[in-house]
Parts: sequence; C-alpha cells; structure tokens
Amino acid sequence: MTPVILSGGSGTRLWPLSRGQYPKQFLPLVTVHTMVQETMLRLSGLVGLKNPIAVCNEDHRFMMAEQLWEIGVKPAVIILEPVGKNTAPAVAMAALSAASQDEVLLVLPADHVITNNSAFHSAIAQAEVLAKQGNLVTFGIVPTHPETGYGYIRKDSAQLGNAYKVGAFVEKPDLVTAKKYLESGDYLWNSGMFAFTAGNFLKELEKFNPEMLSACTQALSSAKTDLDFTRLDKAIFSTCPADSIDYAVMEKTDKAVVIPLDAGWNDVGSWSALWDVTEKDALGNAISGDVLTVDTQNSYIYSEHKLVTVIGVENLVVVETKDAVMIASKDRVQEVKQVVDQLKRLGRSEAHVHRKAYRPWGHYDSVDSGDRHQTKRIVVKPGAKLSLQKHHHRAEHWVVVKGTALVTRGDEQILLTENESTYIPLGTVHRLENPGVIPLEIVEIQSGSYLGEDDIVRFGDTYGRT
Repeated sequence: MTPVILSGGSGTRLWPLSRGQYPKQFLPLVTVHTMVQETMLRLSGLVGLKNPIAVCNEDHRFMMAEQLWEIGVKPAVIILEPVGKNTAPAVAMAALSAASQDEVLLVLPADHVITNNSAFHSAIAQAEVLAKQGNLVTFGIVPTHPETGYGYIRKDSAQLGNAYKVGAFVEKPDLVTAKKYLESGDYLWNSGMFAFTAGNFLKELEKFNPEMLSACTQALSSAKTDLDFTRLDKAIFSTCPADSIDYAVMEKTDKAVVIPLDAGWNDVGSWSALWDVTEKDALGNAISGDVLTVDTQNSYIYSEHKLVTVIGVENLVVVETKDAVMIASKDRVQEVKQVVDQLKRLGRSEAHVHRKAYRPWGHYDSVDSGDRHQTKRIVVKPGAKLSLQKHHHRAEHWVVVKGTALVTRGDEQILLTENESTYIPLGTVHRLENPGVIPLEIVEIQSGSYLGEDDIVRFGDTYGRT
C-alpha cells in the first residue's frame, strides 16, 4: 500500500497562523510534529507500507521535503501542482505515478487529527482488502454531534463485512437536517480519505471525466524532474478541469464503499475545532505561549511573540503572531475567512506570508521597515546558500551575528565571522552561503527606493528557482 499525501489546502480559517505561503499542514498545531508529519507518523506499524507519494503546491515543495526528511520518510515522489485544481486531478497524478496499477493507494489529506491509531489501522486493513476486490473505498466518520460544517455519506443497506455500499454523498446540511441525520444512524461524516488501486481509480475517472484524465496524463508526460520533485507542465495542467474526487468519481461510480471510522477524527478546519483537540486547563482554556488569564473560561489563547493577558471573558479565540492579532467569538470563527478575503482585496501581505518567512536555505524575519529601509534577521542552514543575485533598487549591509559567512560580491569572495560586516552596492551580483557546521545568523539592512521581494534577478540557484 502506498500512502498519497494531499497537501494543497491553504487553511485560511486558521489565519493568522495559517497563511498561503505557510499553511496549517506545515504547522505543529496539536503536537510537537507538524500535521504533515503526524499524517505519516500515525501510519507507523502498518505492514507492507511503501514510500509515500506527496502532492503539493509548488511554493511548498521544500517544506514538504524537509518535514518528511525530519521524521525519516523518503517520498517516492513529490508532485508539484503549478495551479490548484482540487483533489481529483491530484489523486489522478498520484495514480499515474504509482509503481503499479495494482498498487493500493491510501489517500490522506495532510491536515487531519486522528487520536485512535489502533482503530484507524484496523479500518485501513479492511480498506486494503476491499480495494483489492475492485472497490473504491472511503472512510466515513461516525458522527458525534449534528455538524453543519461537513458533508455526509448515507450508508446503503448492502453490507460488505463492516463496510457498506455508498447510498449517496450529501452536501453540508442545516442544523435541523444534521440532527435528523444523527438520529437516523444512517449517515457518516465525509472524511476525504480513500483507498483504491491506482488502476481502478483511473478506469472510473476515464469513464466519468475523460477530459480530466487526458489533461493529467499529458501534464505528467511533459513533466520535468527537479531534485526530488516532479514539476508538472503548467500550460497543460492549467487546461485540466478542477473538481473534487467526490464530484468527479465517487458520487458517480457504482463501486463506492464506505467504512465507518470511530477514531477520534478531526479535520482542524477552524479555531474551535483546534480548541476541541487541544489539552485544556481546569477552566476549559487551551493555552499556548506566554499567556496569563484571570477569570477566563473555555477559550483558545495563542501567543507567538508577546505576553498576552486575558481577563473576564469566555468562549473567545485570541491569536497573536509577530505581525497580527486576531480575536473572535468561538462560535463565529468560520468567519475568519472573510478577514482573509479582505486582506487579499486590499493587497495586504499578511494574507499570504508571515513576518518570518521560510526558504529552502533557512528563514528570515523582517524586524523593522520604513519608506527606504528594511532590517531582516537571516538564518542560513549549514551548507546552504542563497541564489546568486542582484537588485535594481536596493543596497544591503550584512553583519554576521553567529557562525561563518562566505560572501560573493562581484568578483570577490569574502569570509566573514562574528561581528564582521560587508556592504553590497546596488546592482552588484552577490551571494550569501554558510560553509560552516552551525547555523549562520546575520542582520541585513536594506536601503533603497524599492524593497520588495520581487526585486531579485537570479543568475544561479541551487533550488531551481527562477
């Protein structure tokens, strides 16, 4: 069985922690591991599991590779989507990339929480058997309350062991309807997790959406291999219809089977959902970071940077990051997406990036800025280097705080150690690299008429960036 890790979501409902360039699946929201890492770690102990296929946004490729590497997982391939086309094309790419058409694919979104691994493993074992028999299996979560934020799956009366033929996929209901679903016992939450052989899925996709399969096949045949990544052809993949696996295949096929799963599942789709799965104090508060509370109950309070104090409130979500603060009533956290939409309309960077931005060579933190200056704290991993580049509108001063820097400045190469500095004039071709064995930390002071990240002309890059 080959796990397929789907990591295309942006997680806007968990803003300001989750953002376009650093979405929730790459964050350690519930444990010390990120959600991508937890997705793989919870499969530990399954027999015959092969290296995973990961499908992600091109912008997230290095985070995906590094986070899997950190837990000792070597993916069979990481497929990069140049544009988002929903889950059906992503799964089609994985199926086309499988080692064998008889291979059972276990399709898992990268941002779920499951607390009962034993029950999950039992369901996977059953799904593998059903998949090899020609079924397209989905996992339906046994509902615990009348939830209006999930789609539902109606079980058919026909049973296959502990599984059922799918009667119907149902859209998110209103509260009255959700209560009826719960009382009937015939409905399960749609988890978005699946198991089937690569060949059977592709046969059904060809039957119901041949245009999608054709576009995916062409995009993959024209793809380029870059390091550990498969880069899909953007022009071809852009012509692919966008659709979910439910609409494209599962709602139409007569081979759909659902396995009821009661394993402490949560898709962490909102701050209230994160509060549900986070350890709480005696007053029901889930607290992370430097937080003090007085007479506060049933709230989620997160501090990334500053001391946060909360007095005399209940059922609130308070989230502080280095560049944003979000406060919401816990029963209205679904509306956080409206804030993100406003930020996008206003062209605000906070919708997409954090003040601390991650790059394949390390990260930087923009600590101060003005009309004609910006100060960054830059950390470069041992052995890593930035692209060979120049800027049209800014000059830079670099001061080494920790470690050793090898600086290319025009025709020169300069070795700098702690408390030493250099100046990069405007228009000068330059590069920063860390030849040492400890992280390199520098302070960069930029000055000029324009300081945007798009003022970079690259002449050479280890990481394939243009």
